[in-house]
Amino acid sequence: MGARAHFLFVKTSNNVMYRQDLHQLLMPAARAVGYELLGCEFISQGKHSVLRVYIDNSQGIGVDDCEIASKQMSAILDVEDPIKGEYHLEVSSPGLDRPLFTIAQYAQVQGQWIRVNLRSPVAGKRKFKGILKQIIDNEQLLIQVVEEEFNVPLNNIAKANLIYMEGIDN
Repeated sequence: MGARAHFLFVKTSNNVMYRQDLHQLLMPAARAVGYELLGCEFISQGKHSVLRVYIDNSQGIGVDDCEIASKQMSAILDVEDPIKGEYHLEVSSPGLDRPLFTIAQYAQVQGQWIRVNLRSPVAGKRKFKGILKQIIDNEQLLIQVVEEEFNVPLNNIAKANLIYMEGIDN
């Protein structure tokens, strides 16, 4: 079976946009100034809504890097206007507990601790914290929580993060 894209929705007052589409729109802007675009999150809170964009590079990300990328991305967002209504753009480093957006990012952290929040429950739970054991057919994650394993569909994930554990070999 071929690889399938993992799409999450960005909901706005006037439209629904695929997060992947927003990623594709902003990726050239990040690359133009030397950064990798890891992913985007949109937190809808009326006039206090936030579009959070995570960038990275091999030297790490500092405040100046975020400012440079923010200016580049703001120009694209102003012209394309993909999100109707007011929002604030935040450009951030992924940090130690880096967010996970793509199959490739999940593959990079296989065998490590992750935290996953779901849209709808699996086995009666919406939150899982455990070891990412396997990616199944590019559609599900197999997560080991203590002595139990759970299959979590990628299209049910609202948010996922690596759990940084200093001094522990994951």
